[in-house]
Amino acid sequence: MNTNRLSKKVEKILNHQLEKEANASQIYLAYGVWADSEGYGGVANFLFRHSQEERDHMTKVMEYIMERGGRPKIGSVEAPPADPKNIQECFEKIFQHEIDNTNAIYDIVSLSQEEKDWATWNFAQWFVKEQIEEEAMVLDIMDQLKIAGGPKATSESLYYFDSQIGKREDETELARDASSNHPL
Repeated sequence: MNTNRLSKKVEKILNHQLEKEANASQIYLAYGVWADSEGYGGVANFLFRHSQEERDHMTKVMEYIMERGGRPKIGSVEAPPADPKNIQECFEKIFQHEIDNTNAIYDIVSLSQEEKDWATWNFAQWFVKEQIEEEAMVLDIMDQLKIAGGPKATSESLYYFDSQIGKREDETELARDASSNHPL
C-alpha cells in the first residue's frame, strides 16, 4: 500500500526547499568565517547562529516530508558564493538570498494550493512568516549600516555596529504584531 500523501510535484518542490535550506546554512557559515577573519566577531557570531537556524529549517522540511510518507533527498551542498568585499555587501548578498528563499516558499504555497494539498499549504505558512521575519531582520541591519556610513563607514562606527549585532536577538518584531499599546 502506498502511504505517501504527497504528490510527486509537491515532494519534488519540498526536496528542492530542503536543498535550499542546506545551501543557506552554508552561505551563513561561510560569511561568518569571512566576518571573523576580518575581525568582526559580533557579525560572525550572528551569522553562525543563523547558519544553525537554516539547518534547523532544513530538518523541519525533511521531517515533514517523512511525516507525509515521502522520501527526503539529501543531495550535495553547493559551494558558497565568493566572500563579500565589506560588511555592507555581506548583508546585501544575504538580503538577496533571503528574497530568493521567500520566492521558493511562495512556489510551495502556490503549488500546494493548486493541488489542494492543505496539509502542505498549512505547513508552508510557518515558512512564510519566517521569511517575513528574515527579510525584516536583514533590512533593519542594512538600515543600521546605512546610518553608520554604509560602505564608507568609519572603523569606529563598524566597531560599534559589530559589538551590537553580536548581542542582537535572533527574532524580529513584525508590523502585524504591533498595536497602539505596543508599537514596534
